[in-house]
Parts: sequence; structure tokens; C-alpha cells
Amino acid sequence: MHHGRPAQSPIALLLVEGSPQLEAGIAHSFAENKEPHDLEVAKSFHDSLTAIHKKQPTVIVLNFSAIDGNTSDMVKQMRTATSAYIYIVSDHSDTILQGLEAGADDCHEHPVNCQLLVARMHALLRRASGAFHLENALHFGHLEIRPDEGRVYRDGKEISLTRTEFRLLCELATSPNKVFARETLLDRVWGYGYFGDGRLVDVHVRRLRTKIEVRPDAPEYVVTVRGLGYRFDGEKVNQH
Repeated sequence: MHHGRPAQSPIALLLVEGSPQLEAGIAHSFAENKEPHDLEVAKSFHDSLTAIHKKQPTVIVLNFSAIDGNTSDMVKQMRTATSAYIYIVSDHSDTILQGLEAGADDCHEHPVNCQLLVARMHALLRRASGAFHLENALHFGHLEIRPDEGRVYRDGKEISLTRTEFRLLCELATSPNKVFARETLLDRVWGYGYFGDGRLVDVHVRRLRTKIEVRPDAPEYVVTVRGLGYRFDGEKVNQH
């Protein structure tokens, strides 16, 4: 699992079903920031799967305002094909929620503010480049986290996490028993808090629980602190 990209290397961006206005707006926003980028446009979801293998994008923007089909199925297919950051754009809150629950990393409501969208991409990529440099593995009961390797194991079997899920887990697990407000997690994981949505954190916590908890409905690790946020409630068994 990779957590960043080489300095000054272009952001490889794949825009799926993007309108000419959206494509131009994103390109203009990158140009304003003087950020090197390589923008590829896929005219259909099928074309996007081909583009993923050819271009290996860093970020994918799925414009569900123009895509017909099952949101969850499409995001799951894309998530299976790539570890790139996936953004959902839609004018329907249900579509956004379905996309996030299926594995998307972030969302943006339609109509799109391209400057804000690109700013959020930058924020997430900056956070991703700040990997957790911990040589010691963290052990919490049946769970083992290797921050330096970007790997997580449960009962010795590796768990597949998205980059954002892994970052969220490390933020919580490296400070066990500390309560994190949603705004704090938005800042530490996504790189922004002031224009973020706490529901983004909630959806990712639910996804994370389904992967690391024996009983996601009765979590022993990622615990909700009512009215405050979340904390990692695992007792550290040992560190190697």
C-alpha cells in the first residue's frame, strides 16, 4: 500500500463522464495552483476501467450526475481495480452515501466548485504523503497493524483496506483511548476540517469496523463516544 507520490510528479487524474465544463474547470484549477497534472477523460464507466489499467491514476472523479447504473456496484468494481483515491460527484445525497459505503474516499455535491474539489484533492494527497513512520508493529488482541508497511492483519490474515481506511485506523490506533472529534479526524485523515462533513468520517468508521471487528455491530476497537466522536479502545498487547 502506497501512501504518497514522488515530489513534483504530476497528479494522474481520471475524470469519468465529465462534462466539458467540469473538465475545463478542473484543468483551470490545477493550472491556477501551478500543479503538474495529467488529466484523462473516460466517456463511460466501461472506458474508465480500461483507462485505470493503462494510466494508473492517482485520483479518480466519478461524475454520477451523468452516469446511469448502480452506484455501489460501479464503485466496488473500481475499488477492486485500483487503490487510487475515488471522489464521488452527484446531486443526490443517496448516491453519494452509496458510493462512500462502497469504498469511495470523498464526495462533492453537484453543482461542482472545481476550486474546492481540487483543494480537497490536494489536502488528501498531502495527508497521504505524511506516512506513519513507526518501525514497531502495533498489536491489539487479534489485530496487528504495521504502519510502516501499510498493512493490517487479523488473526494472521491480511485485511484489505483503502488508503483512507488505513490512515483513519492509524490515527486512532496510535493514540489508544484518546477521543477524536469528527472535525479532528477530517483534518488528520482528509486534510481539511473547516469545509468537511462529519458524515464522511461516520461512513468510513462503519466500513473500517466491517473489516477489523469480529462483530461490527458491537465493536471492541473503534468505539463511538456519544456526542464527542471516536476512540480506539484496544489494549496494546505487545510491540515488536
